[in-house]
Amino acid sequence: MSQEIILGVVLAVAVFFIISGYNVVPLLVLFMLGSVLYIGLQRKGLVNSSFFAEVPAGGQINFTDVGGQATAINELMEAMNFINEKDKIGHLGIRPLKGILLTGPPGTGKTLLAKAAATYTDSLFFATSGSEFVEMYAGVGAQRVRNLFRQARKKAKQQSKRRAIIFIDEIEVLGAKRGSHANHMEYDQTLNQLLVEMDGLEPENDCQILVIAATNRVDMIDAALLRPGRFDRIVQVQLPDKEGRLQILQLHTKNKPLGDDVALEAIAKDTFGFSGAHLESLANEAAIMAFREGQATISQRHFKEAIDKVMLGEKLERKPGEQELQRVAIHETGHALISELERPGSVAHVTIVPRGQAMGYMRQSPEQDSYMQTKTQLESQIRIALAGAVAEELILQEKSTGAANDIKEAIKLAKRLIACGLSELGIVDGEQSGDLVSGAVRSIIAQQEQKVKQVLSNYRLLLQQVASLLRQEENLSGEELRAYLQHFRTIA
Repeated sequence: MSQEIILGVVLAVAVFFIISGYNVVPLLVLFMLGSVLYIGLQRKGLVNSSFFAEVPAGGQINFTDVGGQATAINELMEAMNFINEKDKIGHLGIRPLKGILLTGPPGTGKTLLAKAAATYTDSLFFATSGSEFVEMYAGVGAQRVRNLFRQARKKAKQQSKRRAIIFIDEIEVLGAKRGSHANHMEYDQTLNQLLVEMDGLEPENDCQILVIAATNRVDMIDAALLRPGRFDRIVQVQLPDKEGRLQILQLHTKNKPLGDDVALEAIAKDTFGFSGAHLESLANEAAIMAFREGQATISQRHFKEAIDKVMLGEKLERKPGEQELQRVAIHETGHALISELERPGSVAHVTIVPRGQAMGYMRQSPEQDSYMQTKTQLESQIRIALAGAVAEELILQEKSTGAANDIKEAIKLAKRLIACGLSELGIVDGEQSGDLVSGAVRSIIAQQEQKVKQVLSNYRLLLQQVASLLRQEENLSGEELRAYLQHFRTIA
């Protein structure tokens, strides 16, 4: 029970006794004496000191259990070798590392890497979160930092371990830039104590402490914490590439019965931008779908449907009216046709089955992982985003609110094009040229919209045919769409 809840209960009881006519002065005196004793014990570390979790030996994680992070693993293993080969690095005059910061998007395996590092070095592993150190009472956070390092040494000695790893998740909460909080004194005291403790991490004969922290907001962390001598290395833990996604899928399907038609390579290709956590959820959802159907194995179609569920959510029970379904079918067909014409083979799946907030969805299959984009590629994406609304206007003579997210995406892409100096404006300062940039965004979108209108006008008959088929079937694969497109070109 937290201190705030205890205080509230005591006050409620006191009010009850006062209303009932009892003398509550003795009770209040006892409560005050108890509070003073509690705070004294707390400051000495006798209470509220075990707020971090010691990982049991049975829950060990190895680097082989972490997929899709070859670069991060190699960098982390090198740092761990400095610990394992202490005598060799001493001969070369190498100072042992005091801290390692793992930074990257959520779900990429930062906690798993820290646990694997503890296993690799046979270290005692303690895990906590930055939010555990922040309290409304002055001095508590700093005391908890001191207790954390003190208990790490004590526990390691009790278990005859020469090394201990302290893992702090969400370090940006504990190590935020000083002065960034309204009640910044308590936050700053806690951070200052962490800085002092890390400064004092000298190699000892009985126990060596290494701090590993994780964050996805390295920009929020105080510079004093990031300097060498505290966090000596910053390891990037990024979203996995295609090969990395395949490794992760293989790890998470080892204990699952897969059908003969399952191609994990194709699934890895279709999941660009997925983190390790997304891929674990994908494998689990595919297994759940097979269980619902009473199947003994998981097939490829289960994985494909699981991709949509992870991206958009569960299918909804609501059933739009006939006119709405027709509009959604035309809208999604417009996206799919322009996508396929812009980059043949790009469409993986088209559906008008509602999921999450989406009434329909066109999923693309990237040809290869891409981390840079040209002007041509950005303009192509803008045309694909606008195609749904243009298709509605072409067939039904007016647009709808269903294109709201598409418009936002088109504006985002246009702004990125301008920010990178790829527009007619050249290089501009977006903050100082608001009106100029807004005008350029409108111009770019208008130009690309006109191009989409011309293309869809030439494919109007095919647009109507595919939309009608999609309305009947509710789902179309990329192969089926390409077959219709090829047939249309043959008879045209």
